[in-house]
Order: sequence, then C-alpha cells, then structure tokens
Amino acid sequence: MKPRLVMVAAAGLMAVVATGASAQTRGVTKTEILLGSHSDLSGVAATYGVSSTNAAKMRFDEINDTGGIFDRKIRFIVEDNGYQVPKAVQACNKLINRDKVFAFVAALGTPMNNACFKDQFAAEVPNLFPLTAARSMFEPFNRLKFYNAATYVDQIRSGINHFVKEKGKKAVCVMYQDTDFGKEILEGAELQAKKLGIKLVETTAHKPTDQDFTAPITKLRQAGCDLIMMGTIVRDTIVPYVTARKMGWTDVVFVGSAAAYDSVVGAAQGMDGFYAMGLTEMPYPDSDVASVREFVERYKKKFNIDPNIGAVYGYVGADLTVTGLKNAGADLTLDSFIKGMEAIKGYKDIFHGPEINFGPQTRQGANSSFLAEVKGGRWTRVTQPLGF
Repeated sequence: MKPRLVMVAAAGLMAVVATGASAQTRGVTKTEILLGSHSDLSGVAATYGVSSTNAAKMRFDEINDTGGIFDRKIRFIVEDNGYQVPKAVQACNKLINRDKVFAFVAALGTPMNNACFKDQFAAEVPNLFPLTAARSMFEPFNRLKFYNAATYVDQIRSGINHFVKEKGKKAVCVMYQDTDFGKEILEGAELQAKKLGIKLVETTAHKPTDQDFTAPITKLRQAGCDLIMMGTIVRDTIVPYVTARKMGWTDVVFVGSAAAYDSVVGAAQGMDGFYAMGLTEMPYPDSDVASVREFVERYKKKFNIDPNIGAVYGYVGADLTVTGLKNAGADLTLDSFIKGMEAIKGYKDIFHGPEINFGPQTRQGANSSFLAEVKGGRWTRVTQPLGF
C-alpha cells in the first residue's frame, strides 16, 4: 500500500505542476515581461524604424531603472523587417514561436503588420501601437489590437477638405505607393472627393524603392492637378516634390500624411512649402514645449543623435504599454492586461498629442490631425485639428 500511496501522491504533484505550467502567461515570469517588435532597421523606412525602437527601448529602460513593473523588468526584442513582407513574416514567426513574446509594440509598416496578424492573433499576442495609421490596425474589432491616433484615411480626408473648402483647390490628384499603406491614402482621397461631389483628376502609383519620379510628375502636371495628396514616406516624398519644383511646377500644393511628417523630410533641401498632416509636436531641440526639449536631450544623450518623429511614436507607444501593464496589476495575464489597456482614460503624452481613451469596445484611442508646413527647413504647425 505504501508504494502505491507514494505513486498516487507523485502523480498528483505532477498534475499540479502541469496545471501551473499550462496556466503560465506567455512571455511573463516573476521577474520579466518579454515584449517584441518587427521594424525597419535597414530599408526604405529605417529612419522611422531605428528611431522608434530606440525610443521604445529608452522608455522601457527608464521603467527598469526604477525597479520595473511589480518587480518585473521589461526585455524588448527587435527584429529587422527591412520594410519587406517576407522578412516581416520571418521576424514575426521568431518572436511568436521561438521567443514567445507577450506582445508586439511599435511594429512598423502596414503590409508587414497585416501579414503577421493571422499567426500573431492565433497565438494570442497583442499588437500595440504599430507605426502605421491603417484602419486595419483596429478594424475589424479584435480585443488584441490597440491603436492610438488618426488613420491615414481620416488624415487625407481632412487635408483635402481643408484645401478644397478653404483654399479653393479644384483638381485633386493622388501619388501613392502601390502598397497597403498607399492604397489607404488613395481610398481616403476617393471617399472625400465623393463627399465633396468632385472627381479625382489623376492618380499615379509607384514602388517604395523607385528613385526616378520624372514620369509620374509629368503625368500629374499634364493632368492639371492643383492639389496632390501623397501616399509616400521619406525618400519617395522628397524626390518627387523636389523634381516638380526643379521642373518649374510651382502652382500646385503637395500634401503628405503623417508618414511624411518627419524631420528628415522637413530638413531636406528644397522642401519648403511642402505640407503634411501632423499628430504631435515635432521633436526639435529648441521646441517651445519644455517636455519635448527634455525628451530630445535624454534621447540624444543615450543614442548620440537627435530624435525624429518616429522616436515620438515609439516612446508614446512604449509609455502606453507601460500604463496598461501597471493597470493590469501584479497578477499579469493576457486578460488582466486587456482590461488594463481598456482602463486607459484621459491619457496625455509629453508631446502635446491628442487625449487618448480606450474602452471595452474602443481600440482607436484618438482621431485628430493638424496641417503642418515646411518653412525654413523645419515643420511649422499651421492649423488647429481638422475634420471632414
């Protein structure tokens, strides 16, 4: 009897251990929370990817230096997606299956995020504050999606509404990347043109890696465009705009989304007069906002380079993630974290961004953007938040 009792007791103990192991939250231990991201560290959007992941790491380091969150330190793993879908899928598979991260934070790129969602959500890995303003970042509803700003569609609609109604523009055109991101810009323009009772005069599409924009600019000029909405990021914003001006085409306004609202674009030679939709203050060292100046100083001290707007997005995304983790409490599970995120109300970042609110059915935390213009090699805000 005694040997049998020992065997039964051992079996019971193994069952308890197995139950405890199966109940453990992925990416979470008593001392660590493992977060991940796939971003562009080497491709056409690397200016965003490097700065955003740097800033996210900086925010997590700040939290770790104060003891972490309920005695857990955050470890942040970043994989390079090169702004290419196949590389993004490989990076996601590693983060999900090998690293077993708790959540993705500030993953970059519309098509890259979209390509990862199926496997990511099947593994119940939340997608937090991606660097893309595509509607698919929060639509259709999924409790694992959290996004915190105005979409590309709404930004473009607001820009068109402003220039048609307030500035008398009549011939609206679109130049866009032939990607998921670019098609969001095109759809926003189509929706607003329909609402205003006008037709888009002309559209041109290009690859993100294209370098010569003479042909599409010539096509748009011959069509008589007086307002061109840009579905572009950095280099493919700068080159076409400068090309148009060198061709002597000056009686046309170019407007980008927040993807083009970047210090590199503003500082590039020949970009004065270019417009884009902004979400927050640009992180200039001499900003009028004290908290922005302090952020720039901390970032430069840590990375020996000035931050760009990507750093702002990365820092805010990391800080919102920290807020949700704190709200979740010491017993961190996926469910407690989701509730912690949904409890975020009246959040204000240090960059004068819009107030952010989430809830059980709310996955887009804010929805306002303003118009900014490049003047003297830097961005200047020229409107209050716009609508359509």
